[in-house]
Amino acid sequence: MLKKIISTAVILLTLTVVSCKDDVLPKPASFLRLDYPEAKYVHFENTCPFAFDMNEAAIIKGEKDCGFAITYPKMKATIYLTYKPVRGDINKLLKDAQKLTYEHVIKADDILEQPYLNPEKKVFGMFYQVDGNAATNSQFYVTDSTKHFLIGSVYFYAKPNFDSVMPAASYIKNDMQRLMETIKWK
Repeated sequence: MLKKIISTAVILLTLTVVSCKDDVLPKPASFLRLDYPEAKYVHFENTCPFAFDMNEAAIIKGEKDCGFAITYPKMKATIYLTYKPVRGDINKLLKDAQKLTYEHVIKADDILEQPYLNPEKKVFGMFYQVDGNAATNSQFYVTDSTKHFLIGSVYFYAKPNFDSVMPAASYIKNDMQRLMETIKWK
């Protein structure tokens, strides 16, 4: 009888020890959730031969020759705008703008082109969305094809990792499209 009690106690003790072991469960993948406030736009105009709308949360700094840096400090990103007057060299300007975009094809997974045409305002251009771990995720150029040419591109001050900058890249991409669509030549 004592043998039976001891063997039952050993079995119960073994079951208790084995059953109390924590099961290892894999944790689901998680991502940092980045929420940005809804964009509010303000009109920007100075002595340069163009005007546009920009996000009021961004900070604009003028450079020489009507070039601008529009910074987003919280996102560690900057949109660079470069203006060039057209002096009979529209084909060269277009080729240079396209070359700038396609230099990222080595790191890019895909480059989507979205033409932009606004005959009423005489604004014609192309918006590029660069997917993948490229240095820039969005670029554009606009022109009236006779006097004005403007290039815009966004750069993040972080290692290019598309997954981690995607929320900020999407937010700024919308701002860049708004900027492009509101260009008005003077």
